[in-house]
Amino acid sequence: LEEAAFQLQQIFRIDISIALNILGIESMRAGHYGIAYSCFKLAADRGYSKAQFNVGLCYEHGRGTEKDLEKAAFYYCHAASSRHPMAQYRYARYLLCHTPGNNWHRHQEAVTFLEQAAGAGLTEAQAYLGVFYLRGLQPKEERGLKYLLLAAKSGDAQSRYHVGVCYEKGLGVQQNLAEAMRHYRESAAAGNRSARERLRL
Repeated sequence: LEEAAFQLQQIFRIDISIALNILGIESMRAGHYGIAYSCFKLAADRGYSKAQFNVGLCYEHGRGTEKDLEKAAFYYCHAASSRHPMAQYRYARYLLCHTPGNNWHRHQEAVTFLEQAAGAGLTEAQAYLGVFYLRGLQPKEERGLKYLLLAAKSGDAQSRYHVGVCYEKGLGVQQNLAEAMRHYRESAAAGNRSARERLRL
C-alpha cells in the first residue's frame, strides 16, 4: 500500500507539472508573460525539465521576469541534466561563451552536452558542433564534417554551405570542387547568401 501511495503521489506530481507547463505555454502565446513565468516556475520547482527549460527562456529573454543570463543558465543546467536536448544546447553555449578559456572542465562539460543534444537529433547542436570542431584551437575536421552533414540533411542551409567549404578546401574530406558546387547550389537554393556569393566566385 505504501508503494502504491508513493506511485500515486509521483503521478499526481508529474500531472500537475505538465498541466502547469501547458498553462504557461498558453499564457505565453496570449502575451501574459508574468502568468506564464509563474506557471513555468511552479512546474520547474517540482523538477519538470520542460518547465525548467521554459523558465530558462524567460530569464534569457526577460519574459515575465527580469533578464538574467546566470539564472537562465541555472535552469538550463537542471533541464540539461535531465537530457532535455535544447536545454543541453543552450547551456553548452552559455558555458562556452561565459567560461574563461583556461577552465578545461567547464569547456569539456559544454562539449559533452552538445554531443548529447546532437546525438538526440537536434539540428542546432549538430550545426554548432560542426563549426566548433572545424574552427577549434585543435581542429577535428572529419568530426566537424560529420556533424555538418547531419545538420545539412535536416535542412540547415548554413551547414550545407559549410559542407561545401569542406569539399572546396579539402577539410576532413578529399578536395572535390564538383561536390562543393553541388552543396553550394543546394544551400543557395535554400536562401543562403554566402553560398550564392561562393557560386559567383
